[in-house]
Amino acid sequence: MKHLLYRRTFRQILGIGLALVLLMSGLAGPALGAPAPLAADYSADVARAWFDLQLAVVTRTWGFSPPVAARAYGYTGVTLYEAVVPGMPGYQSLAHQLNDLNDLPRPAPGQTYHWGAVANSALAQITRQLFPTANANNKAAIEQLDRRFMEQFALETDADTLRRSMIYGQAVADAIFEWSTTDGAHESFRSNYSKTYAPPVGDGLWVRTPRPKGNPQPPMQPYWGEKRPFVLADGDECLPPAPPAYSVEAGSAFYADALEVYTVSRDLTPEQLEIARYWADDPFRTATPGGHSISILTQVLGQEAAALDSAAEAYARVGIALADSFISCWRAKYHYNLLRPVTYLQRVMDPNWMPALTTPQFPEYPSGHSVASSAAAHVLTGLFGEDYAFTDHTHDDWGLQPRAFGSFAEYAQEAALSRLYGGIHYRTAIEYGLEQGSCVGKRVNALRFRVDA
Repeated sequence: MKHLLYRRTFRQILGIGLALVLLMSGLAGPALGAPAPLAADYSADVARAWFDLQLAVVTRTWGFSPPVAARAYGYTGVTLYEAVVPGMPGYQSLAHQLNDLNDLPRPAPGQTYHWGAVANSALAQITRQLFPTANANNKAAIEQLDRRFMEQFALETDADTLRRSMIYGQAVADAIFEWSTTDGAHESFRSNYSKTYAPPVGDGLWVRTPRPKGNPQPPMQPYWGEKRPFVLADGDECLPPAPPAYSVEAGSAFYADALEVYTVSRDLTPEQLEIARYWADDPFRTATPGGHSISILTQVLGQEAAALDSAAEAYARVGIALADSFISCWRAKYHYNLLRPVTYLQRVMDPNWMPALTTPQFPEYPSGHSVASSAAAHVLTGLFGEDYAFTDHTHDDWGLQPRAFGSFAEYAQEAALSRLYGGIHYRTAIEYGLEQGSCVGKRVNALRFRVDA
């Protein structure tokens, strides 16, 4: 992939030209001093701003279902880390640790780099590549953010260092994107719903569920579990055990699971309903469940006034965990093909029953939010500690009150339980989902980010 270091796109040339024009026009002066040599000397603001923008773009771009959005967060996190890891003494590349990721472009020996500019160029480039269907407003926002940081960094370093940093950051992004095209999921955002997949038929097996308005949609991404993960060997590595055997008998474990959903839903407290809505994280209206965990990480990094090196490791770890969570979870969903509570309860207990949340168009077991939140929380705990207290403001713009937690495990547990309150998952799917997420998180934490790990 070293040839990518020399590849230029029209947009890259324009960006480099803009930086040089700024310097020559007097808008940017000569370097104010020796450039900071390490990623730790730069703020995490550039990373936080790009991930915030991605959350907004996911919300406004059709096709970014929870699995597809998580994939984007994963590749973006790896791009950021690989771009700045040469400026992180004691750390090493994830090449030859992540599946099929081979050697990546490296900085030229003896040259100085502005790691903030490297990160900005890498994140701008991978965002353009991962969101090709973004609308004109989103594309304009991407270019505006790129320009904003480029103008800022032009004031901090000389023209040669800025140009070198931009070229290097873009080359890393190009290499990561090329790697992404071999995972079997490339461009899956164009066909979220499969019109050819035929779900198995039988007692207890999933059937498409009605939408509030209109006919049921086709199944959402039934083959996602077959995609190449980042760190897991395959989608089966963290497969949960089978759910309770299907039964309509009142004394059975399955009936008890369903009865709990029915009982809780009929007497939801205001707090339980608030929790259900807070963690709904509906695709195409929000940044999805994976985006909620990214939002929490971004807030924590701000709370910590984190440097760029810490942010790069954190976004890589959480992004990988989310991406592999959805591959693992979707593998289990279409392996077990368990019917949803709305189907069972309307058949067996109450034909008029409806859940508080809209039931999504894929099988029930396990709970995707449980898997993803648990994996992210496991990684975040490894980074920041077991009793890290924080307040989540992810949905302030929606008018939902922020929620406070005494640990990352607490938020994962509440996110998981919200699916019971919302009436879209049985408790077994929630509990085994949390376990599955923990399994994924452990695999991510076993990666060797540090040289001496």
